[in-house]
Amino acid sequence: MRKLTLGSTSLEVTPICHGCWQASPKFWGEQPRERLVAALRRAIDTGVNFIDTADAYGDGLSEEIVGEALAPFQRGQVIVATKVYHHFYPDGRRHPDLSHDYVLAECDASLKRLRMDYVDLYQLHSFDPLTHMEETTRALEKLKSSGKIRHYGVSNFTVEQLSWARRHGSYETLQPRFSLLHTEAEKDILPFCRMENIGVLVYSPLCNGLLTGKYNGAETFSDFRGKNPDFQGERFRKAAAAVQSLAPIASKYSATLTQLVLAATLATPLIDCAIVGIKTPEQIEEAAGAADIMLEREDYFAIRQKFAGLG
Repeated sequence: MRKLTLGSTSLEVTPICHGCWQASPKFWGEQPRERLVAALRRAIDTGVNFIDTADAYGDGLSEEIVGEALAPFQRGQVIVATKVYHHFYPDGRRHPDLSHDYVLAECDASLKRLRMDYVDLYQLHSFDPLTHMEETTRALEKLKSSGKIRHYGVSNFTVEQLSWARRHGSYETLQPRFSLLHTEAEKDILPFCRMENIGVLVYSPLCNGLLTGKYNGAETFSDFRGKNPDFQGERFRKAAAAVQSLAPIASKYSATLTQLVLAATLATPLIDCAIVGIKTPEQIEEAAGAADIMLEREDYFAIRQKFAGLG
């Protein structure tokens, strides 16, 4: 699989990134641990070298699973990204906390769960309105100087928040939400990142499974999607129909609908990597097949037109 340099970092990553949010029972229900481990190992076998997790996914559970899955591999084989933001407690309480001391302590906790001496990319999961960026950055620079992290970035920041952060430190990546159904990031934050050579790894490119082609718009869900507007009523039906209508284009590229959607997501130079949420080995194997699909210009815009007005 091809690799690219993520922004101004030294990280050589695959454009498909294995996402680990699906290990969070709160959102996705209980998932068989052995299957999640097998999926991560299958990712490496298929050539995917980029893994994204967070301390908040299952209050540390996802990081533990990543640590178990990657233990047999040489550390240099895999680029691992995790995040910090939520101060969580054993009783389930949590609140934002990017204070200096918490960032330092939580990084150590993440490393212990991951069974690693360092993480390649440490990300602020969201913006903490009570902590000055200078304070948070001071902690990140300490972690970098000590070798516990190689690079740091942010997730879910606005242009203004990222600009402020970069006044205080070398924030080299952004992780925003983006899919063919949710394209808001194209208006400002993605062009800003390209101008500033900030690496972009988008999450939810398949819109929580909606853009995989598995649904017809009549399904119901017992997980968090049961209350998600994207999976309700006419919006759900129209989006599902739009995906199904892509079948002729997918056939042209000998691709599945999932692969076609991921290829279209990666086609724009505004996006470096697509983080695909994975539950099974089969899912990461399918997603990996999208990395080297190069769409013709006409097909790219035909795909985008299918979702125009649905966002």
